[in-house]
Amino acid sequence: MYDILVYLFENYYTPQACPRADVLANKLAAVGFEHDDINDALNWLRTLASTTEHCLPLAISHDTQLHNTRIYTEQEYAVLGTEAIGFISFLENSDSLPPALREILIETAQVADHSPLSLAEIKVLALMVLWSQEAEVDHLIFEELLADDEGRLSH
Repeated sequence: MYDILVYLFENYYTPQACPRADVLANKLAAVGFEHDDINDALNWLRTLASTTEHCLPLAISHDTQLHNTRIYTEQEYAVLGTEAIGFISFLENSDSLPPALREILIETAQVADHSPLSLAEIKVLALMVLWSQEAEVDHLIFEELLADDEGRLSH
């Protein structure tokens, strides 16, 4: 699934440039992705769209410039893991991930098929959340999102 999300980021400048789900599934299969991975990625993208639809109106009604302290539940710790939570905090502290997008990231990470998430996996999910909102990201943060666990740039 994560390879497909990176593929979408690399091949579609904006989320609006992506074709409909059925056409996208066919294109991904033609490129060589497995059907189970395609279904997982499309389900994750649906979850992202649904979560975004619910979270962004709340952000408009609150001042998103304030840094709220986020207390994670035991289940969130179990799914995300301390490394992913640390990375989310890093993105927040660098002003790259506003509270509304943080909540979208946490919510969409909950649908992962295993836990805890690796640092590479949370980076891909964070990249996709930012991409889905067409958020401007500092160049150094962008490089960090694309770097693998050893600091090398992936893809």
